[in-house]
Parts: sequence; C-alpha cells; structure tokens
Amino acid sequence: MSEAVSAKFEHLLATPEPAELGPGPRESVHSAKKLEAAMAGDFASSKLPPAAQQLIRALVLLWHDHLDASHTISQGIESPDGSLVHAIMHRREPDYWNATYWWRRVGQHPCFPELARRVADLLKARNESQLARKLIPNGNWDAFAFVDACAAAADKHTNAQLLREIQQIETEVALDHFLGREAR
Repeated sequence: MSEAVSAKFEHLLATPEPAELGPGPRESVHSAKKLEAAMAGDFASSKLPPAAQQLIRALVLLWHDHLDASHTISQGIESPDGSLVHAIMHRREPDYWNATYWWRRVGQHPCFPELARRVADLLKARNESQLARKLIPNGNWDAFAFVDACAAAADKHTNAQLLREIQQIETEVALDHFLGREAR
C-alpha cells in the first residue's frame, strides 16, 4: 500500500479530539454522507480488495460516531477483522456484555501485538503502570480488560481522556492492519 493512499485513509480519522468511549456524537465529526463520498474516491484509486474496503468503511464510520451504520457493515463481515470492529462498536454503545461476546469471536488478533506496544509506550510516558498491568499483562493486549476499564470509567462518570487516547490507538492500529501496513 502506498503512503499516499494510506495518508488518505488516515486523514479520515483526523478529528480534533478522540472518539468518546460512549456513542457520542461529537460536534467535530463528519456526516456519514460526506465520509462515504470521501471513501468512495479513495477506494477507487486504492485497489484495495472489497473486504478491506468494507472493514475500513465500518471503522471510519464508527470513529465518526455513526454506530448504526458501522454495525450494519461489521455484523455482515464474518471474520476476526469484522468481529474486531463489531466488538468496538458494542463497547461504545455501551453494551459491554455484547462487546465481550464479540471479543471472544476475535480471539488473538494479529494487530494485538502492535496495539500492546503502542499502548505500553503511551502508558509508560504517562507513568500509568497500574493501568498498563491491567491492559497489557505479560506484554499482551487484553481487550476484555479494556472493556472493563471503559465500563468502570462510565460508572464513575469520569472524562476518561487517557482511555479515549487508547481507543484512538486501537482504531489507528486496526486501520493499518486493514490497509495491510506493517507496524509504524
């Protein structure tokens, strides 16, 4: 995948603030119609396979708080990649039980090592060793622990900015995976 094509898709995730842990919506997101038009042009010039296009479409719509549209797409993709987007969507609804069901269907996803590495770097820089032990035990990403952390933040009605930043990393790593890009 060329860097120019990758940059087009990364730009679709560029928002002034990370997505809420919940459903949103944020004021800074694009409409589904605008996103679909932008992605149609990007897909036409990318030569990405249809399956990758659907995954990217679901992920970008989810990032911009279009949970229903993302759900419609991701529930029709019967693969660990589709289950990953589906799980994130349910976590954001929030439907934590359903999110954990879909994370079980994901299994040990190929993007988890990169996700663990990037989140570990963030948490080390923030001196958040306790959260790191929960989310990345033995250096492995624990999607279930992240669901629990998001649920706990919702129960306490906290801002959860750090968790939102982790969710952004999760989305960026998933996009890289769907584009077939190696770790940055």
